[in-house]
Amino acid sequence: MSDLLRAPAEIKYAEELNWLESIDDSPKPFSWRLSPKMVRLFILGSERADGLDREIQQKWFGDRSFVERSIVTLASDRGLLLIGDPGTGKSWLAELLSAAICRNSTLVVQGTAGTTEDHIKYSWNVSMVIAKGQSRESMIPSPIMTAMESGAVGRFEELTRSTSDVQDALISILSEKYISVPELDSDNIVFAKPGFSIIATANSRDRGVNDLSSALKRRFNFVRIPVVGDKKAEAEIVRFRTEELLRRHQIELDVPPTLLDVLLQSFADLRASSAAAASDDEKLESALSTAEQIGVLEDAILHSNFFGEQALTARTLASSLVGSLARREPEDLAILNKYLHGVVEPRSKEEGGSWPEFLEGGRDTIATLS
Repeated sequence: MSDLLRAPAEIKYAEELNWLESIDDSPKPFSWRLSPKMVRLFILGSERADGLDREIQQKWFGDRSFVERSIVTLASDRGLLLIGDPGTGKSWLAELLSAAICRNSTLVVQGTAGTTEDHIKYSWNVSMVIAKGQSRESMIPSPIMTAMESGAVGRFEELTRSTSDVQDALISILSEKYISVPELDSDNIVFAKPGFSIIATANSRDRGVNDLSSALKRRFNFVRIPVVGDKKAEAEIVRFRTEELLRRHQIELDVPPTLLDVLLQSFADLRASSAAAASDDEKLESALSTAEQIGVLEDAILHSNFFGEQALTARTLASSLVGSLARREPEDLAILNKYLHGVVEPRSKEEGGSWPEFLEGGRDTIATLS
């Protein structure tokens, strides 16, 4: 695992998954590696009432009902569509579900404007076709077809980013559970094995890009993942991801709780300002998601480790926040400058603490970027 830049969940948590499988005596749907209860426990973590001999850490932070509904959907062999704002953990939840159910979260199709039907079904090895003709051996299965043949979970990221004709190719797969290969005279149907399902994700902000047809919607169960509204839960997510980052980079650097509070409060302030804005020009282009909050902290930690004094400071955190969120110039810089003068400056005078240094670092960065 040390040789991988980012190990998939089934490799990262292999030891934990093996242990859960060894003690799992509950009924399992289809060819699932873990029972639904163990899948939920793997994702949401263990509690004292579970009576386990070891602790299972929580990996996804959100309402347990979202996880349970997702598991039930997959156990019914229906398609699952996770929909929500950017940065709400949809892809991470899909990866964890796939890892726990079939130990393979890498059968992924990434939806873009350039995604074609071949990416969902199959393509051909041209050199083999020229040499021996079209056959099952010369066919290149898509990740979705591979999932069908192995009874695994296939994933489709950013479904609404792909065009309507590509989306429609999923309808027969979800309904009939097979793919026809008309180019072949025999052995020309690939049937799905028990356990096959599809987890798709879609950003709610992409509504109107390539809306799903009513036929495709009927074949998915929708689970809407909301933005984390609870400050304590968001702090847990940021702390969990930060600890992972520090371990991965082997960095010995403390993140003072006071600076984590400053980061959380800054994002809360900016979200409130964005919600009250009268037009898009008065909103930051950033979605201000929890994922972006983690990105800001990661940037600040790495900068402190490589170029700072081996300690995270409010100045570095402010510089990271401004640098990460200022994507449009001069619009975003003006919004951040207004926030610093209208909110952070009064707060730094009233509360003190890390806020004065945070204010100074933010101002200096804006001056540099302007």
